[in-house]
Amino acid sequence: MNRDFVTTASTLAEALPYMQRYAGAVVVVKFGGNAMGDDAAMAEFARDIVLMKQVGIHPVVVHGGGPMINDLLDRLGIESRFVRGKRVTTKEAVQVVEMVLSGLVNKRIVQAINDAGGRAIGISGKDDDLMVCEADDPELGFVGRPVEMNVQIIRDLYTAGLIPVIAPVATGMADNETFNVNGDTAAGAIAGALQADRLLLLTDVAGVKDGSGQVLTQIHPDQIRTMIADGTIAGGMIPKTETALKALEEGVRAVVILDGRVPHATMLELFTEQGAGSLIRSTEPRVKPHGLRQGGSGL
Repeated sequence: MNRDFVTTASTLAEALPYMQRYAGAVVVVKFGGNAMGDDAAMAEFARDIVLMKQVGIHPVVVHGGGPMINDLLDRLGIESRFVRGKRVTTKEAVQVVEMVLSGLVNKRIVQAINDAGGRAIGISGKDDDLMVCEADDPELGFVGRPVEMNVQIIRDLYTAGLIPVIAPVATGMADNETFNVNGDTAAGAIAGALQADRLLLLTDVAGVKDGSGQVLTQIHPDQIRTMIADGTIAGGMIPKTETALKALEEGVRAVVILDGRVPHATMLELFTEQGAGSLIRSTEPRVKPHGLRQGGSGL
């Protein structure tokens, strides 16, 4: 008997209780970072999303696309202005943002999922007024903060067997108003409105680290607030953890910040005892799962 086949069968058997526990769960996945520009990584991510759907999970993909936006702005000769280190999104620039996110990036992910045997459909925050925004900071132009969420379209899609892939472009309160929304912010708002079981924020780092540089596998929201206040959490991890805290407040059961560079990171997090990142939750699992890590992959 081929040892590799036996290992594969054993791995699938060990994943059974996790698959059972997540059957029917809504899992919002924020996809971004380096993997978006790599064909092999994109295909691997797509297979993982299709597998989630196959075992009864309802995955909802929200994506970014910053590097692609920057590239096209440069090629079009649209100069960028910065305020306090943040890019100002002008009316001209937001048109490019919408082209890249709702067009190029969104459809590339949709195609990858379909190529892997799934049924994906791409939408943006504009569709069915899914995400209505106002200016987060007037000095930053058309950078939006969600103020109204209408997520029935997402429920309709995943109930029909489709995998929603959502571009973080939103409508404003005024007619013909478009806002660019940070991908993590959009994913958190969508997960909160859906009362999702999990929000997975894929990043280019291993997770949330303590003062000695060790990745914390389980964190309580109060610990996050303390670590932000004392500077342990700094830089780009601050907005990610703040997104996690807001999502938890809005009813998401747990948020995981995990390294999207790790092969099959979402599978490791959902279907193994070890997990693959930093799990943030304020409550214990509803039912303590036998053989599952404490406070980890159990719902």
